[in-house]
Amino acid sequence: MGKKIKEKRNSYKGTLRLYVSWPLILSLFLAVCAVGMFFIDTRAGIAAAAMTAVYTGIAFAIRFYNRKAIMNDMVNFALSFGQVQKGLLKGLSLPYALLDEGGRFVWCNTEFQNLMGKEPPFGRSITSYIPEITKDKLPEDGEGTEVRFSVSERDFKADIRRTSLDEMAHSSLIVDDSGFTGSIITIFLYDETEVNDLKKLNRDQSIVAGYIYMDNYDEAMENVEEVRRSLLVALIDRKIKKYFGDYDAVVKNTERDKYYITMKRASFDKLVDNRFDILEDVKTVKVGNEMSVTLSMGFGLETGSLTEDTAYARSAIDLALGRGGDQAVVKTMDRTAYYGGKSMQMEKNTRVKARVKAQALKEIIEQKERVFCMGHQITDIDTFGAAVGIYRVTKQLEKKCHIVINDVTQSIKPFVDACSKEPDFDPDMFVTSAEALQLADSESSVMVVVDTNKPSITECPELLRRIRTVVVLDHHRIGTETIENATLSYIEPYASSACEMVAEILQYISDNIRIRSVEADSLYAGMMIDTNNFMTKAGVRTFEAAAFLKRSGADITRVRKLFRNDMDSFKARAEVVRQAELFHDKYAVSICDGNGLISPTVVGSQAANELLNINSVKASFVLTDYQNRIYISARSIDEINVQLIMERLGGGGHMNIAGAQLTDMSPESAKQKLKDIIDEMEKEGEIV
Repeated sequence: MGKKIKEKRNSYKGTLRLYVSWPLILSLFLAVCAVGMFFIDTRAGIAAAAMTAVYTGIAFAIRFYNRKAIMNDMVNFALSFGQVQKGLLKGLSLPYALLDEGGRFVWCNTEFQNLMGKEPPFGRSITSYIPEITKDKLPEDGEGTEVRFSVSERDFKADIRRTSLDEMAHSSLIVDDSGFTGSIITIFLYDETEVNDLKKLNRDQSIVAGYIYMDNYDEAMENVEEVRRSLLVALIDRKIKKYFGDYDAVVKNTERDKYYITMKRASFDKLVDNRFDILEDVKTVKVGNEMSVTLSMGFGLETGSLTEDTAYARSAIDLALGRGGDQAVVKTMDRTAYYGGKSMQMEKNTRVKARVKAQALKEIIEQKERVFCMGHQITDIDTFGAAVGIYRVTKQLEKKCHIVINDVTQSIKPFVDACSKEPDFDPDMFVTSAEALQLADSESSVMVVVDTNKPSITECPELLRRIRTVVVLDHHRIGTETIENATLSYIEPYASSACEMVAEILQYISDNIRIRSVEADSLYAGMMIDTNNFMTKAGVRTFEAAAFLKRSGADITRVRKLFRNDMDSFKARAEVVRQAELFHDKYAVSICDGNGLISPTVVGSQAANELLNINSVKASFVLTDYQNRIYISARSIDEINVQLIMERLGGGGHMNIAGAQLTDMSPESAKQKLKDIIDEMEKEGEIV
């Protein structure tokens, strides 16, 4: 049983030692008395000394000659007592077993034997009977651990503890035998089946709150004859209520295009298993409408309160709408899950929202003394153009403005140089993060974040904590991480670019606003790059914004010249296309070697666009190794939502244009991780 027990001469200890030593102690006392008797009477002293000697002899005889008999009696008592304990443990209603150091059986009681179906043989490993209890899960000395497993459709918790034999001997009150070495493992099994059933029942009966919105209600109604509008609404309403009625849910209209819903968790789990197929089903409703109606859904759960669940559902529906609609968002206290979102966002033809946001931005800037504007790290031309547009808004309102840029990349260097030569621009128009932190004041400053809504990837996240008033202007879908408590948030996923949004705002800031040609070029360039020369996500408002910039002095030829590549970049882009791998016959995946390139991430983005020109390619992914990070540029035309794929990698973007950044891995490892995620999402039905 474990290590060999080391033999050692035993001795008494504790109360027993004191008890068996009393005759010897009394002998010393009698000896002292005998000595005293000699001073009183010699004959009495001799008699006392003789009796003391006889007593001492008898005491020593009993102490030493009967030692073995006493020890045997104690051992017999211990064995008898041990048999009683063993009998109690044998009939104990809890399954109980003893294991040696390696996890092999030494002994088990009847309940454990019945649970296993037969008596486990001596020396057989516990893993052969309970696979969940592996050797690496056995505790160390003096420690305990718990392992849960199921046997015969019943759930058990194994309480496993290791006890040192040395400690057992050390704690003994009878013998002093510290020479024991090794350890023994005890295991108790607790049946948790009924508790788990009650937990599951309680979970299944809990209430889930949710909201359902029709994303494009007004736009869909405009494309339907007036006599058919009520029929379209009735058919959609009937489909929604019938669908959720099958899940035992209560659906209540709050407005003509909005619903509030409550349902049990058990029914909601079935809804999740079906991946909210109502999102696709509702698009089949046609009564002459050219535009399909899409839904956004938000659900809140696991808070323990219906009020808090409803608040989470409200946050989830806002998140779904901010991501472009046509999807369901499930929000709990620990995580946020997304379902759907496979269709293109519907462009809003009205500019009412842009005008309202422009007026709000104007009022915020007028109340402050200084404006800071920044975008995401590795500033691209869309971020730069939008920032320059905000600079013009600020100057029109006669306020000071600083654009935060840490590294001037090759893609924006021509525009930065052009701005530096403009005499009307302030010398401190462009500042670094360190300079901005010195200039920023929490009360008199405002921070405008453009082209991103993730605080962790901004040029200077510290500024967001330093400045209280924050404005967010972005065209990317909202993810789990977002800038919270923004004073003004204008996020429109349907917009082609941040430059398009800023160009619209410029038109409502002032009637006599005058935009410099370099500013118009920067805004136009940002729109051109993000739309891939107006071939992707270019709607009516995109061309209207481009027309406004053209009237303001944007020169298309001048912008095109600024975007021409050098020979090395052109060759590198061609090499990326040449080495591309066709994964699953529809995903083009390639790696861009950034060595020797001035702007490798730009080359990677351009190569991803080029790969879409290959027949049968539905989505392209280019991985660029730059500054100890892997930058992934993802592109698609219409069938694949690359944003959903990039979100699995911690990134985001749009359905057709997205990206992500990975650290602590090689390009090949990142490539394999991308492939694994694509395989996983295809199995889940997230992409087809």
